[in-house]
Amino acid sequence: MYPPGPRLPAIAQTMRYVQARERFMTATARRYGDTFTLRMVPPYARHLVVFTRPEHVREIFAASPTDLHAGESNGILRPLLGDHSVLITDEAEHARARRLLMPAFTGTALTGYRTMIEQIAATHVGTWQAGSTVRSLDAMTGITLDVIGEVVLGVTDPRRRDLLGPPMRRITDISPLTLLGSRYPALQNRGPWRRFQHDRAGLDAHLYAEIEQRRTGDAPGADVLSRLMAAGRDDDTPLTPDELRDQLVTLLAAGHETTSAALSWALRELAADPVQQDLARRAALDGDTAYLEAVMKEALRYHWVIGGVVRKLTRDMMIGGHDLPAETVVATSILLAHKRPEAFPDAVFRPGRFLDGSVAPNTWLPFGGGVRRCIGAGFALMEGAAVLQEILRRHVLSLPAAARPRGRVRNITNVPSDGAPILVN
Repeated sequence: MYPPGPRLPAIAQTMRYVQARERFMTATARRYGDTFTLRMVPPYARHLVVFTRPEHVREIFAASPTDLHAGESNGILRPLLGDHSVLITDEAEHARARRLLMPAFTGTALTGYRTMIEQIAATHVGTWQAGSTVRSLDAMTGITLDVIGEVVLGVTDPRRRDLLGPPMRRITDISPLTLLGSRYPALQNRGPWRRFQHDRAGLDAHLYAEIEQRRTGDAPGADVLSRLMAAGRDDDTPLTPDELRDQLVTLLAAGHETTSAALSWALRELAADPVQQDLARRAALDGDTAYLEAVMKEALRYHWVIGGVVRKLTRDMMIGGHDLPAETVVATSILLAHKRPEAFPDAVFRPGRFLDGSVAPNTWLPFGGGVRRCIGAGFALMEGAAVLQEILRRHVLSLPAAARPRGRVRNITNVPSDGAPILVN
């Protein structure tokens, strides 16, 4: 029934998946091929069937959202994002949330955000001293938090930003084991899980205060919160404070965490390769945003940020030639798909591949696909290009002698384990 896979106990496979995902998945694919089954413990899946071939990826992304539920399979994120998040819901509820959020990420909206992003990035980068070492992950997190705070909440006051930043950093900078265990009530008053609950409550208090202030005082703006609070008023179906909170946390967390990780990986690779850095700098000086977006795309290919995209079957289905029963969770593995030699024969960092037409459909997957494709994909690439432009116009980058290109999983995101230090001149 299921494709073959490791025979280790479910708990052992889960721990390896959580703590050493790339090594575990790469070794499993080497032994069992392009499609294999992992046995996991909830909330992951009892049976997780992993697919890497482009035709199988296409089949999964093209399936009806009533047959393959994405929200159900993202249950590990529920303690952080809440029950109403666009990443947690399915079918009609998901469609409603996506419809309300999409206007904030149209092409017109993105054009309006760019100047603001450039100004925030210039302010941060302007403090870098020539000859100093910058932990790029921390620096990029600072920039993306300020950006997403202004886009989502309209926060421009540095004092309000300072209230938002620390709890956001703490609830995202947790281990996958803390995230996994946070769904179990018995753990919530212990160690890292208690701290997670405390930090989440602090962030929630801040967000509910923003919602109340906007409801009773602040004039509507162009930020996402204003758009969401205006939604549904005409037909008397406004979002509740809890629904607003869940969408805001989703946008704040997903909107800064993945972009800061991708930017830090991009800066590491540019610092390591003077030729690619020179090409990117010329693009920055010429205002060639297409090339800078290609740098971001290549960073997301070369260093996976999110390991895979998952869907839960609501009925028995055949996928990739395998008859799979309802309740099976299928995954399109980003980290394995991006390593396929058929898709990417030159295993080097080369942004130009995204401009020369050599990247085939369904081989580059960082934003998912189908009706659940990330609504912030365009925003993330535009933001990344704008930040790279501000950095490369001002600085030449190199790597410290002890730099090591290793990753670690922070919540569900792969980030540089050493913070990706770079020397700036």
